[in-house]
Amino acid sequence: MAHVGVPRGTARKRRSVALLATGVLTIPVLAGCTSDSEGPASVAFPQDIAPASRDRVTEGSTLTWAIDAVPATLNAFQADADSATTRITGALLPSLFPMDARGEPRLNPDYLESAKVIEQEPKQVVLYKLDQQAVWSDGREIGAPDFVAQWRALSGKDSAFWTARNAGYERIEKIERGKDDLQVRVTFAKPYADWRSLFSPLYPKEVTGSPGTFNDGARTTLKNTAGPFRLRSVSKAKGTVVLDRNPRWWGDEAKLESLVFRAVAPEDRTAALTKGTVDVADIDPAAANSIALAARYRGGNGQQPAHGPGADTTPASALRSWALAHGSDEEAAETAQAAREKSREAVAVYAAEQKSLRGFAVRKSLEPAYTQLALNGESGPLSDDRVRRAIARTLDRQELADSVLKPLGLPAKPPGSHLALAGQPAYKDGSGALGDRDTKEAQALLADAGWTVGGAVRKTEDTKAGSEAEKKKAEEKAAGEKKAADDKTAEKGDKAAEKDEKAAEKASRDEGSYVVGDDKAGERPAGDAEVTAQDKRPGGAAGAYAPAGTAAPAPASVKDRLGKGGKPLSLRFVLPSGPGSQSLRAVGEKIVAMLDSIGISTQVTKVDDDSYFKDHIASGAYDMALYSWPATAYPATDGRPIFAKPEPATDGSLLVEQNYTRVGSDHIDQLFDRAVSELDANASRDLLKQADARIWAAAGSIPLYQRPQLVAVDKKLANIGAFGFAAPRYQDIGFTGKEAAGSPANRKK
Repeated sequence: MAHVGVPRGTARKRRSVALLATGVLTIPVLAGCTSDSEGPASVAFPQDIAPASRDRVTEGSTLTWAIDAVPATLNAFQADADSATTRITGALLPSLFPMDARGEPRLNPDYLESAKVIEQEPKQVVLYKLDQQAVWSDGREIGAPDFVAQWRALSGKDSAFWTARNAGYERIEKIERGKDDLQVRVTFAKPYADWRSLFSPLYPKEVTGSPGTFNDGARTTLKNTAGPFRLRSVSKAKGTVVLDRNPRWWGDEAKLESLVFRAVAPEDRTAALTKGTVDVADIDPAAANSIALAARYRGGNGQQPAHGPGADTTPASALRSWALAHGSDEEAAETAQAAREKSREAVAVYAAEQKSLRGFAVRKSLEPAYTQLALNGESGPLSDDRVRRAIARTLDRQELADSVLKPLGLPAKPPGSHLALAGQPAYKDGSGALGDRDTKEAQALLADAGWTVGGAVRKTEDTKAGSEAEKKKAEEKAAGEKKAADDKTAEKGDKAAEKDEKAAEKASRDEGSYVVGDDKAGERPAGDAEVTAQDKRPGGAAGAYAPAGTAAPAPASVKDRLGKGGKPLSLRFVLPSGPGSQSLRAVGEKIVAMLDSIGISTQVTKVDDDSYFKDHIASGAYDMALYSWPATAYPATDGRPIFAKPEPATDGSLLVEQNYTRVGSDHIDQLFDRAVSELDANASRDLLKQADARIWAAAGSIPLYQRPQLVAVDKKLANIGAFGFAAPRYQDIGFTGKEAAGSPANRKK
């Protein structure tokens, strides 16, 4: 919630919040630059879900789970599917290989007896054996016809199907039934290492069998499902999606009687928790802090907290007595008492709110996603890989990770890979291909690219290039101007001369001003940047300046700025402005300061969350930006479009797929292509680690930290919270204890 991320679009739909958001360099002996650590450098931070055995979970009751909005579609393969789509369909539809706690795909025994590659030559063949009890909610068995219909819809061969992706499906040559419809043989035209990614979620043929039902029929309803829950209703007016138990479910029966997904804006979630209208909600650090404070609050009956200021305050009558004792008349004393009564009411309300929040716990883990600094290499200074690498080597990634994660009590080791996270089998720290933080080396790289200290000052033209006549003429003009100026100064007298000197001093300081970021008061934009009306108002933009009375930072001289040919090295840094993005903006401010320390200027622009990705990241209207990518169990498939080399289109535009940094290389593409076709898992991972090393070296994307995952959960709930990598097991979620059905949230539904 406090970070901006982007969906994986043409690859696989992201499994985290689609909040509101990714070689031109060849380095000798690149493979030797990577870390020696193989596999997971450390175990993934464990999930925090209050695990409990099913016999401890009470039967029945309703759970309400906050989502950002009612999803625009329930078809996970459409472009406008989002995290709510993923969460809801996870309870309704088959997922054949959900991720486990280590971020690996694991066979789901509720749907499959087995699934494996039975032939590699001459072509790859996968045989699925479905659970014999597996049926759709209308009683029809799940079988080969469903696989065939989904393949045809997603293969990309029929443009009538509005699909967001066809990764993997386009490699399938044919699908056949085996001995019966419960056996499905899938033959691939080209080998596909990530075959486990296919057919999850699996839709019934009634949805995928025709363009009409695929495009429109599954947007607002799913009449046929095959999960522990079935869909009861979708109401955009009420902002709810309601599920209830699936009576035809053959696995462990769902402990909950019903599951309600309620649309609650991120900024409204603390209030929703307080009112008891939701039981579970992803929250930001501010909301987590409110719950932590409530756990320590012991006030009540209109009194202040027992441990805080005013713990021994007397009742309202004491205020009336005080007013009378200090000369107030009876009427004034009555007014004072009324004010005190109103204050007591406010305190009572606060106490009630704190009591409600004490019923929640904050479950925390590391989200399977990382936040990166993206450097747009399409044009300008960042089209030079030396400048990108210099910026990367200026950043203190550890400090940035610490600032976000340490206050939350979470481990803060910066990610070492673009394609896997610590704890996943494909993880290897490849950051050595870029190098550790080294500001001297960064400055050397910039100097090699022509960006030098003082280079922003336009130097006088070399007189050797001009004729002797031109030199003489210039000298005579300068002498004449000097004499005229001296005469004028002499006429003004001592007082006027002193005034001119001060004015000249001020002009010199102004000329050296530059935009470091809109977090520094007193500085004005350099170059063509405009000073907005908001900049001129006292106090400036909310949250952008130091408190009143704080001295403005001394403006740096333009002579200390990096530049080339009289132009400063100034980069456009775009950040989201929404209430849930405070943490991201704080990280941005630290990056601005780090770059400022070596003479790189930045122009920070804060934009609405709704337009941040579409109007800036995707369109390329930025130099630097912060956004996130989710982790995946299938980096060969999902990573390819994110780091693919952009290709020119026939109309002159650039086809970037999802590579929003516009940085790539043929070699990286080739490594991905080889990895996705390599059926030996270890060999495929080795190829991906080589690709990651080259992605680091190209320095278009700099991973900074793994995102925090904070979830507020009713303390009586079990098997739900911060899931980390793992997919929820919906049938095991429920309340514990005799009071389960009477939880605050359930009483108010």
